[in-house]
Amino acid sequence: MIKLEQIKVIIIDDDSQWLKIITNFLNQSENILIVGTAQSKEEALLLLQSIHFDVALLDINLSDNNLDGIELVIEISNTKQCKIIMLTSLNDEEVIRDAFTAGAIHYISKLNYKEIPQIIHTIRNRTPYEVLLEDYYRLKKEEQLKNLTRAEREIFDLVEQGLTHAEIKDRLYKTERTLKNQVNHILKKLGTHSCREAIVKVMRRGL
Repeated sequence: MIKLEQIKVIIIDDDSQWLKIITNFLNQSENILIVGTAQSKEEALLLLQSIHFDVALLDINLSDNNLDGIELVIEISNTKQCKIIMLTSLNDEEVIRDAFTAGAIHYISKLNYKEIPQIIHTIRNRTPYEVLLEDYYRLKKEEQLKNLTRAEREIFDLVEQGLTHAEIKDRLYKTERTLKNQVNHILKKLGTHSCREAIVKVMRRGL
């Protein structure tokens, strides 16, 4: 079996406890190697001079006014060929927009830290535009489907994946009648007459 090249990552965060937790967590992830950490803008600038890395995980809230975080994004973008992922505690749209403008390619809440390994692996060959477009579609899709119950949403997701009624029925252990009723409720809520039309409508409104 061919072993994939390790992705070298640096982490910049002023919360020492969280920095230790995320470092230990990522070091256990396949093909990810933490090559450096910093807890301030000054320490981060020293890292830039001495370490080669592929991905930077950066807490955008390094200071009360976020200037250190934004300035670091600019500095990293101007000096290194790497991908920058913002770590956020709050979804401050203005700060996130500024960081993307400065050169970041993705952002994630610290509460969802378990998703970071997957993000690191998927962004290596993606542009900021592709990431933003996918995130925009995801948010718009959620908006379109917010009136569906959890069970209805599960059915919609399986239909979107291309499963047939018979496959969905077997997967969810539902009777034909129950599945048919739930599908009809989904179509009624979305204002469509068929599953294909429902999927197309959600996609068109999203994009």
